[in-house]
Amino acid sequence: MQSPTATPRVSIRKPEGKLGVLTPGLGAVATTFIAGVESIRRGLSQPIGSLTQMSTIRLGKRTEQRSPLIKDFASLASLDDLVFGAWDPIPDDAYTAAKKAGVLEDRDVEPIADFLRAIKPMPAVFDTKYVTRISGENVKKGKTKRDLAEQLRQDMRDFKARSKCDRLVVVWCASTEIFIKPGPQHATIEQFEKAMERNDEAISPAMLYAWAAIMEGVPYCNGAPNLAVDTPALQQLANDRGVPISGKDFKTGQTWMKTVIAPGLKARMLGLAGWYSTNILGNRDGEVLDDPASFKTKEESKLSVLHTILQPEMYPDLYKNFSHVVRINYYPPRGDNKEGWDNIDIVGWMGYPMQIKVNFLCRDSILAAPIVLDLALFSDFAHRAGMKGIQEWLSFYYKSPMAAAGLQPEHDLFIQQTKLKNTLRHLMGEEQITHLGLEYYAS
Repeated sequence: MQSPTATPRVSIRKPEGKLGVLTPGLGAVATTFIAGVESIRRGLSQPIGSLTQMSTIRLGKRTEQRSPLIKDFASLASLDDLVFGAWDPIPDDAYTAAKKAGVLEDRDVEPIADFLRAIKPMPAVFDTKYVTRISGENVKKGKTKRDLAEQLRQDMRDFKARSKCDRLVVVWCASTEIFIKPGPQHATIEQFEKAMERNDEAISPAMLYAWAAIMEGVPYCNGAPNLAVDTPALQQLANDRGVPISGKDFKTGQTWMKTVIAPGLKARMLGLAGWYSTNILGNRDGEVLDDPASFKTKEESKLSVLHTILQPEMYPDLYKNFSHVVRINYYPPRGDNKEGWDNIDIVGWMGYPMQIKVNFLCRDSILAAPIVLDLALFSDFAHRAGMKGIQEWLSFYYKSPMAAAGLQPEHDLFIQQTKLKNTLRHLMGEEQITHLGLEYYAS
């Protein structure tokens, strides 16, 4: 679907062989993702919510009418070539875990029950110091954190050999860890590895998975707000070893809506007095976030969005000192069906107040599953294209996207989408789309 003259700007290895997708965590998000892909492969459902599978990308001028599907344009792995593995402290296979999660109905789980039962989690690196509200016996043992991380590396090698995979990618789908501030342990890879060897509390399980993946040359995507690859040590390691990394925290429900609405307010130069957000959530993630230390990690992720989009330092008359409050409440009867309420106090012409109310009844894992798929496929594509380090073009999928040192991350959903598609165009040898349009009119 490229133009006859377009040639990729970089050498992109073909997606030959199988791609193993490994998820730390085999709970609601991971099982919904895995079950969904298998259901799609069998023709039982559609990949709704996935850009890689359903979105088109415009190429060239509008008059050329070239808008292929992204999966037909970019050199992405086929869904038929995906193989799944996971780590989890709870030993349930994917079928049992999916049933317990209660996201998918029996009509969607039972036809693929045998497939799901065959996916059993490897023992996890897990410590209740970092996630206090869950526990399990399917946990690795080791004298040092370095030893545990080396066990993860061996798991990746063994899985790759056992599953006859050509390549791997790791997407974090596990729980939110307690809030950890970056310290000297995270400044250089030498300090990081010494901290692993002395079992420093500043080194969490999420960081061990990230280090292990990068050391094995495996792209790593951080789906939770945990401090992991967003540290100087692991970013440098990823650059040194030529590994793509991205994060953090899947942008699914309420924050996704903020990245849609806030750019609209700013585009119209409407003021913001305050934005109050509250959530009720009853799944394992909700239970984990009921712990104040884990909630602090999530809160930091959620609060960063509005300030970055609205730029109050540039528009003080509109956005200086707006109030932004976020609450998450664990409510077991709701299960995975999260509900988010937003009250937005805006300011219009001559200072007159107005309000926007949003009541978003969403399904957390249903929104997250296609994100896992896209991140796995795009990260593998980036690796085969020789891209390394922070993949800012994948900011579209994250609440707290990573950016190079000294740069503000981009939170505006529509700028993120443009960045993603223009990156694909660039890599595949197509012209960037500016939407200028002046070329259609005579001078």
